[in-house]
Amino acid sequence: MLKQTTTATLWIVLASALPGALLAADNRISATIESMDVIHNGQTVTIQRGHDRDATLPAMFQKTDRGCPPFCVQPIVALPGVGTIGELEMLEYLNRKSKGDDSILVVDSRTPDWVMRGTIPGAINIPWNKISSDAAGTFETPEQAEDFQQILGDEFGGRFDAEKNAWDFTNARTLVLFCNGIWCGQSTENIKTLVDLGYPVHKLKWYRGGMQDWVSVGLTTVKP
Repeated sequence: MLKQTTTATLWIVLASALPGALLAADNRISATIESMDVIHNGQTVTIQRGHDRDATLPAMFQKTDRGCPPFCVQPIVALPGVGTIGELEMLEYLNRKSKGDDSILVVDSRTPDWVMRGTIPGAINIPWNKISSDAAGTFETPEQAEDFQQILGDEFGGRFDAEKNAWDFTNARTLVLFCNGIWCGQSTENIKTLVDLGYPVHKLKWYRGGMQDWVSVGLTTVKP
């Protein structure tokens, strides 16, 4: 009993002397992950959870009544064969990418005005409307079509086969796409477009919770 009392007293002293350290110790990302370093725009960023016990969601994610359409609740599976992932799986993809795995690309599908408010470290922004054409590649202007071709080839690693007049995604990257949350259909729209073009479903991953879930558990965000 004396040992237990002494230990309890010691923790009380430490709590008053080192509150920051204790908060950090009891707010891990998971039981096995305290934090994670990833590369964002060539710089190392540490992803961790916040330590402010009074923190709340940013105002832009507090709204509940958004109107459907267009802000409709998305299904748990974007398309058959496309993997739906959560925060820990997202962290694993970010970790692999940051350690040099060039076969992975984490894509923030939101428009730049949203991205400027904060994004997931390690993600690149490719606005959903740049890859939202139909399977025939219909765009309003030639410039939009050129942007689409450039993204499919240079960013995603696809190859256009002129003889077959079709895209070959055999060596394309694994894409991990997300947008604002389960009420946002931008990344799912892109997934459907890519599958229609022949992108392999096993190379498409969808973080369904998106930014709303990411910030709801206090994970680090960055601004471009």
